[in-house]
This record gives sequence, structure tokens and C-alpha cells, in this order.
Amino acid sequence: MIKHLSILLGFSLLSSAVYLDNKLLKVTKYNIRSEKIPKEFNEFKIIHLSDFHNYVFNKENTMVIKKISIENPDIIVMTGDMVNKYDTKFNQFLELVRKLSQRYKIYYIIGNHEKKLKKDDLDLIINELNLSNVNVINNNSKVIISRRNKVINIYGLDIPLEFYKVRNRPTNITTVVDAVLNRCNMDEYNILLTHNPLFFETYSKHNVDLILAGHVHGGMIRIPFIGGVLSPERKFFPKYSGGLYEINKKKLIVSKGIGHSKPGVRVCNMPEIVSITLLNS
Repeated sequence: MIKHLSILLGFSLLSSAVYLDNKLLKVTKYNIRSEKIPKEFNEFKIIHLSDFHNYVFNKENTMVIKKISIENPDIIVMTGDMVNKYDTKFNQFLELVRKLSQRYKIYYIIGNHEKKLKKDDLDLIINELNLSNVNVINNNSKVIISRRNKVINIYGLDIPLEFYKVRNRPTNITTVVDAVLNRCNMDEYNILLTHNPLFFETYSKHNVDLILAGHVHGGMIRIPFIGGVLSPERKFFPKYSGGLYEINKKKLIVSKGIGHSKPGVRVCNMPEIVSITLLNS
């Protein structure tokens, strides 16, 4: 009898934890320090959203909006997969953007899910983003943010779909990355928005100081002290599943994302909003 009660209690606790991991939302904060950050941008705050997947936390996603409002960011960046490849309506995401864009400047890049949409659907999303004054960054774009004649730069990197394949993936992404990041000025602070973090080693060879990415959903299931279990490519224990990483002073922050595609469930992996504060030091 006691054994059965223990099993039932354990199952109930696990079920509750999984439920909360998929219904609650946390804010993960990072302080990024660099001598390259102009003092004019000291305490400049960036909210990083990724992998929203047209999700709904509560009515009209007021939880998301409230948590962002508390952070009071200077800008918001979105690093792709904000909708699903199989969606035919995008109301949740577009309504969230409309509300956020009334208060904040938003910079957006597409992910692999957007790239798989029908052309008419992707065109509709891009048009709606433009109407909300969202800056949609592509490989040919460079955004310069100025404060008293000092700047930080934001680049976007659109990874071709073939680099997301499980099989027959091209082995050399250098040409794709070089075409965007060879333009980075080493004397200025450069931020890269890219959906896929798995090529961090290649990004880090360029004059880019901070890379913001998503895609891996935190590995869906996370094991304490080990990390994420599975990437969207069905690769076990992906190297960059969520959190802060560094190579040669180049920093990568991987968002664990907000939603998930179908089928999907999070375990020990609560959805997150990432809040980043730049510090001159």
C-alpha cells in the first residue's frame, strides 16, 4: 500500500512539474560586459524572444507583455520560429507584435519554420511586421543604433534550409557566414541575430561580439548539470541548447524559447524571455 502511494505521489509531482514547465514563463537575465560597448550604451537593455511558435500562455499573451514591461527594454529582438510551418493563421504572434511595437522598437529575423511556409503566408507575415514598424533583418541588412554619435550594430544571418537537414547536410557553412560577417568592423560592437546556434565556432571567427540565437528549445527535456537532451535535428545532447557560451571572448546566448512545435512537451525546461543588459567595462 505504501509503495503504491509513493508511486502515485511521485507521478503526481512529476505531472505537476511538467504542467508548470509548459504553462509558466520565466525571465532569464544576463549582464554582458565589454570594453567595446560605448559608455553611451551602458545599461542598454535587450529583450530576446525566440521560438514563440504562435503559442498562447493566457488570454492575449498578457503574461508575456507584462514580464517584458517590467524589464522595460530599449529594444526587442526576435530570432525566428515565431510561428509554425504548418500554421494557416498567425493571429497570436501578430497580435503580440502589434502590442509590443506600440512601445518598443523590434528587430526580427526568420527561422526554419518561417522559411518552410507557403510564400503567400510568409509574405503576409512580413507585410504585417512592416505595418507594425518592425525592422525585418536579412543577410543584406545592417542596423546601426546610435547614441550621441556612438553606435552598436545589429546583423542578421539567414541560414539556408539545407543546413537544418538531419541527413545530407552541407559540411561547409563558411561561405554563407562570411558573406554577412566579413563586413563587421572590429572597432565597433557588433550583435548577430541568427536562428541557429549550432555554428557558433564559425560565427566566432569574425568580428561579432554577441550572438543571439534560439532553435534548440533548450533541448526540450533538460537534465540538471548535463543540459538539453534533444535538438530539433533529433541530435542527442546538442552542444548549444540554452544559456551563455563563449569562444575567444565572443559570446553566444541561446534562448530556450517560449513555445514549441507539435508534438512537443518541456520537462525541467520552463519557457523563457531573455533579458540582456550591456555594460561598458
